Amino acid sequence: MEYFVLAYYTIQKIDDPQEEVARHQEFFKERDFRGRIYISEQGINGQASGSKADAEAYIEWMRADPRFQKMPFKIHVAGEHAFPKMTVKYRKQLVAIDCEVDFSKVGEHVSPGQWKKMLEERDGETLVLDVRNDYEWKVGHFEGSELPKLETFRQFPKYAKELKEAKDPKKTSVMMYCTGGIRCEFFSAVLKKEGFEKVYQLDGGVINYGLKEGSDNWKGNLFVFDDRLVVPLGDEKEAPISSCKHCGTGCDVYYNCANMDCNELFICCVECLKEQQGCCCSKCQEGRVRPYREDGSSKPFRKWDHKEKLRLKNALLSS
Repeated sequence: MEYFVLAYYTIQKIDDPQEEVARHQEFFKERDFRGRIYISEQGINGQASGSKADAEAYIEWMRADPRFQKMPFKIHVAGEHAFPKMTVKYRKQLVAIDCEVDFSKVGEHVSPGQWKKMLEERDGETLVLDVRNDYEWKVGHFEGSELPKLETFRQFPKYAKELKEAKDPKKTSVMMYCTGGIRCEFFSAVLKKEGFEKVYQLDGGVINYGLKEGSDNWKGNLFVFDDRLVVPLGDEKEAPISSCKHCGTGCDVYYNCANMDCNELFICCVECLKEQQGCCCSKCQEGRVRPYREDGSSKPFRKWDHKEKLRLKNALLSS
């Protein structure tokens, strides 16, 4: 069966986000659809997968609403669902930044074609800024881009102030990108607030770039927030630029540590995963550890149901 994996967002005032949550929940009741959709007064941020027919029905339903007529949907085709369940809920901040954002003053949207040209013609006054997490960066990023050294992007406003001290905000061109585009709406506005005049954001994010330009000027592959975890940006998967945590072999497959008190997301080859019994280190092989799965599945760990918890409890008691 063919599924569409959708990534989309809109930044606009939603007067009653709780009503919009209920409206979405009602739409999905009898449909083959899974994903995570967050709705707030700031807008909507969605990542979901559905059967081709239901995905197309959802896009048509959304565009029938004048508020969402022009909202772009980025679509990948898959052979199965990319999410375990359907979640639609209210979220106060679509992006956790903990400061006021003026969405009337964001970075200029640049099409994938323009972005490619700008990358290839950039000079020493241009900063290509990756506003994703380090675990996303590890498996793939644009050539010559920089990753802010932050523990959390709630620290981005402080980083913006420090960047203003290190770079001339009037002369420096900042090319900013993220996976789907929504993080740039927030972070580019912060840079503009700090006085950076030439701020550009990749329209539709890296996903849109891959759909339009393939993997040109990109190193590695792309981390995504669903069951696929890492996908090729172009037609074929590129050689990994990251390596196994244990042996250093080139690899970009992520796993959750089998130790339930750790659950760290780490990169590992199949051989080392088996040797470490699904754990990120030898120490984690002790304690509350999920049984190693011989199939080497890299799907993100999800909470177990009652039967699975009971099975683990009995296994621990009998050991």
